[in-house]
Amino acid sequence: MESKRQKQVGELLRRYFSMILTEEGSNIYGRDKLVTVANIRMTPDLLIANIFISIYGTELKQEVILEIEDNYQRLHQALIKKVGKQMRRMPELHFHLDDTVDEMYRVSELLNRIEIEDKQNKAV
Repeated sequence: MESKRQKQVGELLRRYFSMILTEEGSNIYGRDKLVTVANIRMTPDLLIANIFISIYGTELKQEVILEIEDNYQRLHQALIKKVGKQMRRMPELHFHLDDTVDEMYRVSELLNRIEIEDKQNKAV
């Protein structure tokens, strides 16, 4: 379970990193993709920020993560500029794909398919 401090730092980083992606994102992964920061989980020592990113508008989601990782230095420096005075030490950023929405649609599709099959079985 995350401590109160971990949650506070995670929320602070989420807010500012979202702003950075809004400002810099079109230069990194293009204008046709929508990338949002779903969550940030901090390690107990606050030295690593696990950033969970949701990506819409493309099937090649892992490529977007790789493009973000390729621009790590640029994004990290932009985050330092925004948050630097509020934190003593800037954590290392680790990027992960958040596929919660994709899973939600997949489960919804499966439930709809089951419902259709039940209706067909009852009709027979």
